Amino acid sequence: MDANSPHDFPFAIVGFDLDGTLLDTSGDLAAAVNHALASIGRAPLSVEAVKPMIGGGARAMLQHGLDATGGYDAETLDRLHRLLLDHYEANLAVHTAPFPGVLQSLDELAYRGVKLGIMTNKLERFARAILGSLGLTDRFTSIIGGDTLGVTKPSPRPIQAMVEQCGGGSAAFVGDSIFDVQAARAAGLPVVACSFGFLSQPVEALGADAIIDGYAELIPTLMRLSPSAT
Repeated sequence: MDANSPHDFPFAIVGFDLDGTLLDTSGDLAAAVNHALASIGRAPLSVEAVKPMIGGGARAMLQHGLDATGGYDAETLDRLHRLLLDHYEANLAVHTAPFPGVLQSLDELAYRGVKLGIMTNKLERFARAILGSLGLTDRFTSIIGGDTLGVTKPSPRPIQAMVEQCGGGSAAFVGDSIFDVQAARAAGLPVVACSFGFLSQPVEALGADAIIDGYAELIPTLMRLSPSAT
């Protein structure tokens, strides 16, 4: 633990994206995409090819996968979306695990009295099921999915709701996509980007207030940020 007082911390709340930020879900998401693609005779995509497709929700991820393997029509997208969701729901945490250092960082934040939240574009029931299977649910005061409020990132509303559910106060957000950065900025929060996430563009292009290359850097980085950074 840091030798500083746990109260010497600039944020009362820290929110996180899920996929590519807290958890490496790429193996299970790629398997779900490939299950859907196989149903129409498409070749499978590698996990590395699927990673940049993650972040905008399952339907957008599938659209990218179909575009990469020959295109699609609306009926095919609707049918395969349901197939993907059913497969994913049955195989949520086969390969999924926290990124290195995540648990230690969450422990440190909790020691400092920080309330933790999640705002993900993943369906809330999927997010809760994965967190439950990994024994992480109780660490978070708020868990908001892409369907919880009927709007997703980059809208600021879900992040604002997460802050409210955590009791309000100074907050920061941690993510790995342009959706995370745009939503946090629109909500008035400083934002940290993860260079190890599921990036669809260079991490420097996201416009975050800070970048971390691993969770060992998270607490020191947050300590340097001001709640009024945005």
